[in-house]
Amino acid sequence: MSESPATPFHWPVRVYWEDTDAGGVVYHAGYLRFMERARSEWMRALGVDQMAFKQATGLAFMVRDMQIDFLKPALLDDELSVTVEVKAWRSASILFAQTITKTDGSCLIRASVRVACVDLARMRPAQIPSDLIPQALP
Repeated sequence: MSESPATPFHWPVRVYWEDTDAGGVVYHAGYLRFMERARSEWMRALGVDQMAFKQATGLAFMVRDMQIDFLKPALLDDELSVTVEVKAWRSASILFAQTITKTDGSCLIRASVRVACVDLARMRPAQIPSDLIPQALP
């Protein structure tokens, strides 16, 4: 397993009506979408085309485990920043720390997310190709 002290990746998001419940508060599942999109944008920023990766290898990444602390709510029209930080890299999974903060710096969500590399034909864990994201490691 490798540890990564890399600087967190930040992805901006604004809260729209579709993200909220009847009270104008972000529905809890909305935070999952925000974090998923941030991880996808992190990979894109590293030059990884996930569709090309899937077609070339038959592999994809799937959430294996997630722990979330809902600290404060986000509201309609809030501007947020979603972070992605690699905490540990194993042969078939990556552990991320993710946060969602408001632009004033207040932390709304803290999450730990383990993503597994999966062979889609067998739906079994598979080793992450060593050349996939070498710059994500120290």
